[in-house]
Amino acid sequence: MAYRLSQTSLSRLDGVHPDLVRVVKHAITITQIDFMVLEGLRTIARQRQLVKQGASQTLRSKHLTGHAVDLVPFIDTDGDGDSEISWHWPHYHKLAPFIKQAAKECEVALSWGGDWRSFKDGPHWELDPKRYPFP
Repeated sequence: MAYRLSQTSLSRLDGVHPDLVRVVKHAITITQIDFMVLEGLRTIARQRQLVKQGASQTLRSKHLTGHAVDLVPFIDTDGDGDSEISWHWPHYHKLAPFIKQAAKECEVALSWGGDWRSFKDGPHWELDPKRYPFP
């Protein structure tokens, strides 16, 4: 099944680094799991809110410069054809190989929050700071 990004997802890519946008746009064409862009570029006010809520641990997020996106899988949980966002780790582990494949095919170095040793973050994808220095 071929998926495509919604207009909402596309608008959430505004201000995101072009290489990361290319990966996301390519990933939706090869994935077997539908997904959406939950967040791209963030304001410092939004970042402060996320830190206060415990959803982030830093005010130096790569979202502030467009070096990161949050991608969430859509899953049809009851078989009626209506999909909803999933927060369950197994769905992120099924989605991750497609994002990694897209990054490889686009020759873009990415890091996935699900691979981090501490504070695992399933939706989070960021440009590798070794190739994309963080300001």
